[in-house]
Amino acid sequence: MAEREKLTKLSELALRNRREGLTRLLPPLAEVLRGSLMERYLTCGNPDCKCARGERHGHICSPDCHTSGSDQVEQVRRWIENYHQVKENLEKISDINRELMHRLKAKNKKRKSAKK
Repeated sequence: MAEREKLTKLSELALRNRREGLTRLLPPLAEVLRGSLMERYLTCGNPDCKCARGERHGHICSPDCHTSGSDQVEQVRRWIENYHQVKENLEKISDINRELMHRLKAKNKKRKSAKK
């Protein structure tokens, strides 16, 4: 809420410049993924394996709970981070657009009352 109040103090040009800057910060939209990674520890059932002694195997699951290789894990991590960046910046862009629309409405209202 405090962020929105700060927007009212900025000029229209400053708002448009901020919005343009935020759009440049957006990661490639083809590289976003909503989800999370989780680390799981399991036993494989092999009596000679370390997991039979209590040292379980660790692996990382992607959002659809499939085991991921280390290269895939890093890609999934990046895509999840990209999703959070997109979401955060879209909220900021939306707040700026809301303020610009509010100002446009106020300008139109003044014009209509001046014509009367």
